[in-house]
This record gives sequence, structure tokens and C-alpha cells, in this order.
Amino acid sequence: MATKAPKAKAPGSALTFDTDWSYAPAPESTDHASVRERYDLFIGGRFVPPAKGKYFPSINPATEKKIAEFAEADADDVDRAVRAARSAYDRVWSKMSGRDRGKYVYRIARMIQERAREFAVLESLDGGKSIRESRDVDVPLAAAHFFYCAGWADKLDYAFPNRKARPVGVAGQIIPWNFPLLMAAWKIAPALACGNTVVLKPAETTPLTAMKLAELIAESGLPEGVVNIVTGAGATGAAIVNHPGTDKIAFTGSTGVGKILQKAVAGTKKKLTLELGGKAANIIFEDAPIDQAVEGIINGIYFNQGHVCCAGSRLFVQESVADRVIRKLKDRMETLIVGDPLDKNTDIGAINSKEQLGIINKYLDIGQSEGAEMYQSSCSIPGRGYFVRPTLFLNVSQSHRVASEEIFGPVLAVQTFRTEAEVLEKANNTPYGLSAGVWTDKGSKIFNMTRRLRAGVIWANTYNKFDPTSPFGGFKESGFGREGGLHGMYPYVNLD
Repeated sequence: MATKAPKAKAPGSALTFDTDWSYAPAPESTDHASVRERYDLFIGGRFVPPAKGKYFPSINPATEKKIAEFAEADADDVDRAVRAARSAYDRVWSKMSGRDRGKYVYRIARMIQERAREFAVLESLDGGKSIRESRDVDVPLAAAHFFYCAGWADKLDYAFPNRKARPVGVAGQIIPWNFPLLMAAWKIAPALACGNTVVLKPAETTPLTAMKLAELIAESGLPEGVVNIVTGAGATGAAIVNHPGTDKIAFTGSTGVGKILQKAVAGTKKKLTLELGGKAANIIFEDAPIDQAVEGIINGIYFNQGHVCCAGSRLFVQESVADRVIRKLKDRMETLIVGDPLDKNTDIGAINSKEQLGIINKYLDIGQSEGAEMYQSSCSIPGRGYFVRPTLFLNVSQSHRVASEEIFGPVLAVQTFRTEAEVLEKANNTPYGLSAGVWTDKGSKIFNMTRRLRAGVIWANTYNKFDPTSPFGGFKESGFGREGGLHGMYPYVNLD
């Protein structure tokens, strides 16, 4: 990969000089990462073939080559998994002391740490995200969530003062493709700490690290059936949701599917939490630290390929600094490297799937057809694989679809504003309410904005910072319930 810097002017001189450079490839080794040719379902502590004998491939989005085959679970397979989870719940897990449960959860956290390099490589191979993000964010955070929940396992009486916490039972959990390992940790760790058993379904395009986690769980000595992982597509998830043996459903994914799930569990006694889509507003005021804000914008939408439901995909800039911010933003975009996710120089990896690439390209066409001005960096992209240059749209209005609909790609829609009242109205004018960001030098303005923005998570002078002790979740069509922190324990207990 190569990148080129603009011509620079020597200090105190009218002369210019070229500062071109190129980075030598720095690929992460894959020798330590083992991948089976075929993965069966993980049910009752063992890998078992699917009832119908059907398998589907998982594709490396950077090379378009098959990584491995994964079992396609049907209703019968889901029934086996739920029965295994129920048996483990009744016989072992719900009767075990919190102290002993915590030891198992802690052991899983340590094993993830020990195999962090392998998990990071597999996450980038299967999901397309840069190895830097997998290595520095996804895997450490996944381990941290298991550590955090392990600490709560024997302290639930203190977590819920004057209440008696009882586990819910069997939790059916469905996770998306953008953070496969981290989303699994967000859901499995609190469920286990509170005494529940689990049937988890990863996304059909990114099942690899979930099945690698299944291998780790088998090695950890966790009682058989406490965690079951079944792979498949929408029909598999529907079977989990509709199974009469599940007591709790946790779903992270699209708003459309979330609404279907809400209807499916209506009239039942199942508990439900939904973490759905977003169209986050990132707001830069004229008194903001501009360079810091620009870097936060880049981090919020481009480094993760925009594959984050809380991605700051709507940028609001105060008019007096708009030209300056946009110029700096374009300059910073020109330095970004798009390419091989396993190359440590890469800033932006591959789009997760061919279908998602098609959706992003559709929105690029829509933005231009509606009159917005599109700007893309001049970086090169690989000739093979699913890649998109970092993109921003200027001259955007509230009615533009690129400013109102979730794209899930490295696409930023820019609008300007004059007053706090105006930007609050624009930022809140969305069916979503997952996250937002505020950039300003004044603490009073931060408190005023965060109090009035309708978003579940709001960052001030930073963006996309996560911690297992902090709850995450949204309002409106971004879902309900929280994951992470003490709030993330509530969905997995019944309180007397």
C-alpha cells in the first residue's frame, strides 16, 4: 500500500518540497490461527452435525474466497439446543453458587486473552475489519466484558439492593455481523453471570469467531449445555425466537427485524431487549478543538468502515468553521489507506459482504441523484474484494436519504447550522436514537446538549469509546434495554 502527502512549504521559505513516501506491506501472520474446513453446531458441549446435513460457506470479503463451511441449523436443531440449555439450567447452572459461576466466566476471559492474536486474525478474515481494530478494540473489549461480568456473579445481592435476583432461564441471543466476537461477549457474559443458559446464533456472514469461541468454551470446562451456538440465517433466528422453551430474547440488528421480533414475543412471557439501528449526529461547534474533532469524525465513521450502528454518519458543523472543518476533513481522508484488512498499515478494511457493498453503492447513487455533492478520497482500492473509498456528501439537507437512512458504510453526510436550537432540532429529527457526539470547549454547552439530545449514548469531545462498566443502548427505533454495566444485568434477572 502506498500513500502520498501533499507538497509542503519549508518554514520561512517560499520553496516547496515533495514529501512522498510509501509503506511497505506489514501483514499480520496467520500461522497461529487454525480454521477447520467445516464447523458443526455446538450443542450440549459437543460439536454435532445439523439434522438436515446442510452447510453454507463463509466468504473472506477481502479476497472473495471461501474460508470454511458452517452448519445450517433448522427448527429441529434449535430444539436440540434449547433442550440442552434447559437441562443444563435445571440440573447445574441455576443451582451453582455465584462464586463458582464467576470462576467459569473469569476462565473464559483469561482464555480469550491468551488467544487474542488468533481471535483478532479470524475476526479480520471473516468480517473484513482492519487488524488494528480487531486487535486493539474488539478482542480486548470482549475479554473485558467477561472479566467485568465475572466480578458481578457473586455480588448480585449488592447489585440489586433489597431485592432477590433470580435467573430468567434460557436466553436466546442473536447477534450481527459488525462485531461478531464482541457482540457474543456482550450477550453471553451477563447471561452466565446471572445464572442463565444460552442459545446463541451469530450472523450467517460472520460465524467464524463464534465457533472458535465455542471451541474455547468446550476447553474451559464449562458444564455441557450452558452455552450452545447454532449457525444459520434468518430461519434459524426465527426458530430461537419462537421456541416455547426460551425465556429471554436478546437481539442486535436492523430495526425492521427488531419490529418483527417484538410482534413475535408479544403475548408471551418472554423478556426482550433490542439494540437496533442508528443514524448518529456528530456536532462540531465553533469553539471545539477542531483537529481533535476531525480525528474523532474519522474514527467515528471511517476506521470501522461505517459498520457500527452508533457510527457518526451525520455531521453537523457550525457555519463559522464549516469551511475549515471540511478542508481538514478532506485532507485527513486523503491519508487513509483502504486495503487488505490483515495489513497493519490499513485504516479501512473490506465491506462485510457483497450484499452490503451493493447497498452502500446504491446510496452513493441516491445521494448524487438527490443533488448532494459527493467527495471521495483519491486512494486506490484493491481490484478484488468488497471495498469502498471513504466518502462524504456536502450540500445535504434533512430530506436527503443519505442524511436520514442507515447506510452501514463509510459514508458521511455533512450539514451546517447556526444555533444550538437549530442543531438540536436537526439532530433529533430522526426515528433513531442510539448515539451522538458533541464537540465544544464549554462544559455548560455539553451539559445542555446532552440533556436535550434524544440518544442513549452521547460522547463529549471523543467518539466510539466503550467500556464494559458503561451501559449501551438506544431510544425510539434504536431499541430498548441496555448492554454493559450494571444496567446490562437487569434483562437477565427476575427481581423479587
